[in-house]
Amino acid sequence: MLDLDIEQFWRDEEHAHEENCFSKNAAQVALGIRMSGECVFAELGEPGDQWGYIPPERRYELNCRYNEKAVKIVGRPMLPEIKPSPESEKPNVTIPEYRQIGEVFGGKYIFEGGTLWLNGTLKGEEALAKKLDEVENMLKDPEKFRSFVLPADWDQRCRAVYELYGKRPQQYVHVRGPVTLATSVFGTEELLYLYYDEPELFTRFADVIGDVILAYIELFIHESGRSDDNFEHGFSFADDNSYLMTPEMYKKFGYPILKKVFAKTSPNIEDERYQHSDSAMGHLIPLLADFKLTGCNFGPTVTVQEIRRHMPNTRIDGQLAPFTFMRNNQDKIIEEVRRDCEAAKENDARGLNFATAGSINNGSLLTSLRTVMAAIQNYGRY
Repeated sequence: MLDLDIEQFWRDEEHAHEENCFSKNAAQVALGIRMSGECVFAELGEPGDQWGYIPPERRYELNCRYNEKAVKIVGRPMLPEIKPSPESEKPNVTIPEYRQIGEVFGGKYIFEGGTLWLNGTLKGEEALAKKLDEVENMLKDPEKFRSFVLPADWDQRCRAVYELYGKRPQQYVHVRGPVTLATSVFGTEELLYLYYDEPELFTRFADVIGDVILAYIELFIHESGRSDDNFEHGFSFADDNSYLMTPEMYKKFGYPILKKVFAKTSPNIEDERYQHSDSAMGHLIPLLADFKLTGCNFGPTVTVQEIRRHMPNTRIDGQLAPFTFMRNNQDKIIEEVRRDCEAAKENDARGLNFATAGSINNGSLLTSLRTVMAAIQNYGRY
């Protein structure tokens, strides 16, 4: 077991994230792991569905107990403690839900097996072409698009929330796609075959997805009370299935969408441009490098050296395998932390925000986080 000076670790951690984790004043590699609300069940020995609904009162109680344990093991609370207000103090007024991007393309969101899945309804090329016709026609009329996305009582309920809490709807700054979206609504094999069988429909599909994302962005810029000349810059993609495409496929499908969206949302070099794809993304990194991403989170088989070779100025959130963390194998955790810390120190490259290459899952224990901290302190000092 490696030694750990907890208080020294957290003092060094205060500066580790400066300048997007590239600060020359940082004493050690940054720690990107702050655990997850999913982890309370295994840690506390409590039953529960980590992906299902948890009443606010129970979530508060679980998080408080978890944080008491976290302070003892890692020296800091890890989860938010949001105490529910008495029922009489909280009017039932919230920003309403709205139709998600998958529904624009005929998809249906279904909660099953503890996860929300997007299931497609498009069967075959003719159905896809017909749906694209419908979407293109809807996009020609911004009011028609707004009516489709927002519920009928949207204005009334948003006005009530603003009057009570001074809060407006948030901007649209993240999407699960574009390739993951396309495979969900049309089918994985079907999308890949489309590249060969109907190349014009393939690129048209990409064009429409990009236009729809932009329509969401522009809609919620205005719904948030901002304008095209004054809005919060930045955008992030979560696109696990993009790895299924060859570079040639991605160049014609995902790449133009990212280019179009980042041109709108992130015109300045310092604006956030983020890609999460916790899959074997190595073959697409040279293409993604064109966007000068400010941050990335790729799969555990992609190495820090491989990313850094193409993206010298991108913050790397990773590359600990989530299953290594969840299995709580201390020796394996130390091995992976040491590997990545030493890679970040090569030529004083820096820019590593040590985290899991994907989700933090239930079963990942606080003792494993302590091991990560100890390994950073022992092997990740600049």
